[in-house]
Amino acid sequence: MVDAQRARKMADRIHEIVARRLERGIKDPRLGFVTITDVKVTGDLQHASVFYTVYGTDEERADTGAALKSATGMLRSEVGKNITARLTPSLEFILDALPENAASIDRLLQEARQRDQDSQTVAATAEYAGDADPYVKPRDEDDYDDEDDDLDDDDTDEVTPVVDEADVESGAVGDGTVEPDGSTR
Repeated sequence: MVDAQRARKMADRIHEIVARRLERGIKDPRLGFVTITDVKVTGDLQHASVFYTVYGTDEERADTGAALKSATGMLRSEVGKNITARLTPSLEFILDALPENAASIDRLLQEARQRDQDSQTVAATAEYAGDADPYVKPRDEDDYDDEDDDLDDDDTDEVTPVVDEADVESGAVGDGTVEPDGSTR
């Protein structure tokens, strides 16, 4: 097993070599506008997966994939000449789904923006189902003072409790006499 740092360096070097060679051109009319997006090398440095994207239609992508497959031997020998490894890794070209994923993410973001606008429109025109502020708030001190003043202004007599004769006879209610300890009978 090789150090992960060494594998990453080799992947970067393969990325440069393959991209430079494709930039100079390959004599295959099927090859389209290719961009190398990433290279992954296995831990034993024996296999390299080269990810690429192609600008164009699905047919142009298929043609470019066939052109890269036929040029794999030539690209591998180019990599072997330019790296300092005992063995040249085998190359595998994989169409990267990056553009499709990006388009899918863009579509999802657009849908999220539309939902946000819809919810803001609904919120702007919404009305309360009940009171605007359904929570009970404590009264101000001024409110209490006004009520006390209103009670003081009334010319009502003191209220006397209603006592049933049966309660008095049974002893449930006292006669109102105050005992020395302050309790009533």
